[in-house]
This record gives sequence, structure tokens and C-alpha cells, in this order.
Amino acid sequence: MARTPTNTPAIPDTSREDEVLIREIDEAVREDAVYDFMRNHGVKVLGGVLLGIAALGGYMIWDHYAEQKLEQQSETLVAALDSVDGGDFKGAADKVAPLLADGNAPGARAAARFIQAGAAIEAGDTAKASGLYKQIIADEAAPPALRDLARIRDVSLNFDRMKPADVIAQLGGLAKAGNPYFGSAGELVGMAHLDSGNRAEAGKIFAAIAKDESQPETLRSRSRQMAGLLGVDAVIDVKKLLKDQGVTSDSKGAAAGTDGASPAAAE
Repeated sequence: MARTPTNTPAIPDTSREDEVLIREIDEAVREDAVYDFMRNHGVKVLGGVLLGIAALGGYMIWDHYAEQKLEQQSETLVAALDSVDGGDFKGAADKVAPLLADGNAPGARAAARFIQAGAAIEAGDTAKASGLYKQIIADEAAPPALRDLARIRDVSLNFDRMKPADVIAQLGGLAKAGNPYFGSAGELVGMAHLDSGNRAEAGKIFAAIAKDESQPETLRSRSRQMAGLLGVDAVIDVKKLLKDQGVTSDSKGAAAGTDGASPAAAE
């Protein structure tokens, strides 16, 4: 009697073949998609890439040119300042003349006008200097700090010919504690208030300047004296003030007499 076979015949594994076939079809489809895309949009893509490269190259060239130009402007200003240090104000003004063209940096233009204004003042031509300051003020592209400085210089130059109200209108915004130009602008505004008869406001401003330790000591000393004349106390620390003025306890004793009495009593 024949035996029944116990081993079933092996079934071919078609799943792996299907995966390979599907992968090949997928890759073919992708290649066709890329080919179709490049055929339809390749020129646009290539043009965009070339345009981007050209833009980057142009920017790099412009940046290099701009940097070189700024260096040249800086060198011109330094050379002009060297002339000023040597007392050659006219030579300094001539050196910075090319920087006044519109193509130069706004800061360089403003600095050039400051140098030319200084040369004009040195030559006694205050009208020309005032005109240059006004050009800086009117240049909206110039740095705000330089425009404010030009406004202070112009008012200082024309203070005796200006109405107090005009001085206050032009510099009132700068004559505030915390402003970088508080000291210079505040002194002019304080004098304008004094000229207009507003002694209280003038004393208030002078006292504020005198108490501001960030201001130059010469300016604080003048303001302290003005505040005192106007009846406003501008001294915070009397001992510190005496020390800063070089007044020691020995000198105070000597001034008062050897026994502490006044000099008149000592006599």
C-alpha cells in the first residue's frame, strides 16, 4: 500500500517580486515626472537660479564698493581734522568739499558741513556758518544726533539776535534731564527764560544742570552760580562740594580765625 505524501509542494513567494516590480514602476513614474517638469519648467528654473546668482554677485560687488567708498570718506575726514589740529581751517574746509555731494553717506555730509562751519567761524563769517548748520538741520537723512548738535550750534551762534521764545521753541525739547544735550541746550534755554523775565523757570533749569553729575564740572559750576543768584538751592552735598573745590577743614579754620571766630572778630 502506497504511503500518503506528508510534504506539501512549496508555494512560490510572489510578494517580494511584487515589491520589486512596484518599486521599479514607482521610480519610473518619478523619473517621468521629473522629466516632464524639467521639460515644461526647466527654462524658468534655470533662469531663476541664474538670476539669484547674479543678484548675489551684484550685492557683493555693491557691498565691496560701498565699503571702499566709506573708507575713502573716513580718510578724507581724518585728513581734514588733522588740518584743523594744525590750524589750517581753510585747508580742512577744502578737503571735505567733495563729501557734500548727495552720493555720499549722510553722516559724512553732516561732518563735512560741521568742519566747514568751523572754518567759517574762524574766518569771521558767522552767516555762512549758520547757513551750514541749517543745512544739517534740514537734511532728514543725517543722523538725528548730528542734527540736534547743529541746532544747538546754530542757536548758540545767533543767540544774541534771537527772541527768547524762538530759542525756547528750538531747544526746549533738548533741555530735559536725560537728553544727551541737556547741559548745552539747558544753559541756552535757561538764559532765554531769564531774558524773558521767567526767573523761576530759569533757576529750575540751572539747578537741574548743577545737580547732574554727568555734566562737565565747569558747566555745573556756572549753573550753580546762576541758580544761586536766582535764589534756587543747587547744592546737594555741601561737604562734597567743598571737597571738590579744594576747601579743607584747615583752610576753613584759617578763614574763620584760629579760635573758630570770623576773621573780623579775630582782628
